[in-house]
Amino acid sequence: MPDFVQMPQLSDTMKEGTVVKWLVKVGDKVDVSDPLAEIETDKATMEMVAFDEGIVGAIYIEEGTTAPLGEVLAVIVEEGEEVPDKPAAIATSESEPEKPEEPKENQDQNATIKSEEEKPEPAVSDERIKASPLAKKIASSKGINLSEVKGTGPGGRIVKKDLENHKVPGSPTAVSIPKRSQPLTSEDQRIPLTGMRNIIAQRLLESKTQIPHFYLNVEFDAAPLMNLRKQANSAAEEGDNKFTVNDFILKAVANAAASVPEVNSSFDGDAIIQYGSVNLSVAIAVEDGLVTPVIRDAQQKSLLEISLAVKDLAERARAKKLSPDEFAGGTITVSNLGAYGIDSFDAIINPPQAAILSIGSIKSMPAVDEEGNLVAGLRMKVGMSCDHRVVDGAVGAKYLTELKRRIENPASMLI
Repeated sequence: MPDFVQMPQLSDTMKEGTVVKWLVKVGDKVDVSDPLAEIETDKATMEMVAFDEGIVGAIYIEEGTTAPLGEVLAVIVEEGEEVPDKPAAIATSESEPEKPEEPKENQDQNATIKSEEEKPEPAVSDERIKASPLAKKIASSKGINLSEVKGTGPGGRIVKKDLENHKVPGSPTAVSIPKRSQPLTSEDQRIPLTGMRNIIAQRLLESKTQIPHFYLNVEFDAAPLMNLRKQANSAAEEGDNKFTVNDFILKAVANAAASVPEVNSSFDGDAIIQYGSVNLSVAIAVEDGLVTPVIRDAQQKSLLEISLAVKDLAERARAKKLSPDEFAGGTITVSNLGAYGIDSFDAIINPPQAAILSIGSIKSMPAVDEEGNLVAGLRMKVGMSCDHRVVDGAVGAKYLTELKRRIENPASMLI
C-alpha cells in the first residue's frame, strides 16, 4: 500500500512549510528515518524523514514550493507497486468531527429538526455560547469575551479564525505599512520573506503590541568573572572544553531565575503560570534569522553541562539539524550581542515568556574600588525586558540584584 509523504508539523506554530531541497530522487530506496527533504518552517530549516521503507515512487512538489500542513509531497511504494496520482491534501485545520450515520427509521422523524439545525444561528443564545474548544482556549488566553464575537462556523459556531479576525476594544489598531515613496530602481532588490523571517515579523509585532513591556538596565563588575574564566581555561588540558563568557552568564541567569521564580513565568489569560523548571531559551543567529533552542532544567545543570549544551545547540542550529521539540517549552530567554560589540540594548520578549535578558559587551573603563581608589575596571551592561502583566518593577529589580550577586561572585556557580 502506498505511503503518502505529507507536509509535517515540525514546530508548534507552523502552518505551512517550504521544500528547500529534496535529498532523494524518484527510484531511490529508503528506510525508516532516512532523510527525505529539507523543510523550512517558521523557526528553522529541518530534515523531514521517512516513516516507512520502500521506493520513492513520485515527488509531487518541486523545490522552493510552499505547501500547507497535510499537503502530499511525495509517495513511497513497494517494489513493483503502481505509483498513484497525487491525492488531495489532508485537512489539518480545525473542523467538525464526522457524525455516524443515523438509522433509517430515525431519519424521517428528524428531518424537520435537521433542516432547522442547518440554518445559521447567532453565536450567542440565552443558554450558552457556541464555540469550539480551541476557540474557547484562545479567547481565554487573549481575554476576549465570546459574546462579542460573531461565529462563522456551522450553525453560527465560533471557530479559531473568528478570534484571529476579532478586534478587542481598546487594543492597538493594525499597523499601517507606508507605501514606497518612489519606485524601485534597477539597483534595488526586493527579497521575499522566508518562512522564518515571516514568522519572526509576526511574532515580534504581536509581542510589542500585545505585551506591555518595561525595561530595566544595570551595570555589573565583570572583572571577577573574567578572572575566573581565565583561570579555568588556563588549567584546561588540550582537548578539554573551553568556557565562554556566555556560559557563565547562562548559568547565572538560570540560577537567579530559580531563586526568583516570579520571573520564570507566563501570562495565561485569567492566571499566571509559574514554572517549576528553568528552561533556558538561548538566542542563536543563523543564516536566515534567529532561533531560540532550549536548555531544559538549566538550574540543575553544572557550568560544564550548560557550556557543552549551548555549543551543541548552536552547532546543530547552524547545520539545520535541530528537532522541533528542542525549540519548545522555554521559560526565559537570553540574548547576548556582546560578541558583536554592542554595549547595551533592549530585547523584545519571546512570548509566552515574561522576561528576556539582553547582554552587552564587556568594556574596560575606570572604576572605583572598595577603598575609594580609581582603578582600571571591566564593566558589563545587562538589560531586562519584562511583561508588566506578570513581573512588577520590584520583582524585576530583585531578580537583577540576584543576577548581579552571582555574576560578581562567579565562584558560587561552581559549587
